[in-house]
Amino acid sequence: MTRLNGPPFAVNPDLVQRIDSAPDTILTLVDGTKYIVEEPMVDVISSINEHRSRMIARAQEIQREDADHNHLRSAPALREDHDEDSDDDSAPPRTDRAELALVKRITREDS
Repeated sequence: MTRLNGPPFAVNPDLVQRIDSAPDTILTLVDGTKYIVEEPMVDVISSINEHRSRMIARAQEIQREDADHNHLRSAPALREDHDEDSDDDSAPPRTDRAELALVKRITREDS
């Protein structure tokens, strides 16, 4: 926006409560602050609509990126092979796959 007889400035479009044109364009913010601007009311409304459209488009783009990059999967279940003569539940389960050895078994004390 451009102040009437002044420099350009930015205004948060979410804070604009009302736009009047009588004959100058007056922006009234939610806190009651008023700005008289050079741009006609139609241009101010168009600028706000373009800003909001860009924000919605960006939010949708972020959601698509998150969906495309969400390759996280849950770890496969560990086989719990215990020695027959061992009743020790705190012993870690044995597994045939080396990469699963890094997964810690959560005991009741941990939770």
